[in-house]
Amino acid sequence: MSDTPNTETDRDTRADYNALNTDAMQWLSALVALIGLYIVASPFILESTNAAIWNDTLVGTAIFLTAGYNFYRLSKDRLASVGVASLAVLLGLWALVSPAVIEMGSNELATGTAISGLVVAALSAYNAYANRKADTPERTRARA
Repeated sequence: MSDTPNTETDRDTRADYNALNTDAMQWLSALVALIGLYIVASPFILESTNAAIWNDTLVGTAIFLTAGYNFYRLSKDRLASVGVASLAVLLGLWALVSPAVIEMGSNELATGTAISGLVVAALSAYNAYANRKADTPERTRARA
């Protein structure tokens, strides 16, 4: 008989482990990806400068790709990448402050980019926090 506890059995009976609802996180990543697509499309819909077109196209594409990557990971019952979600936070923060740094061409575009950046930063920060606090899939079920 062994003195080492069976961590798998202990883990299943404990109620305090950090299970993560990957379905909710997957929808969160999808929403962030869609906001990235909005950031890409907005300078082509609203009046904008060349600098705003380049900025929003590059930042929006990067947000779309990072959120899409985490969406893919979560669809495979894996945890989202905290590093990738953190990169999306930084991109969202840049989108938030970029209207103050770059001439956007219209107030509507500047406001839309700033609000989109704020939402991306907040949702991605929550995604990174929740996935950082969750147990690894090897120790617990990913779906709640």
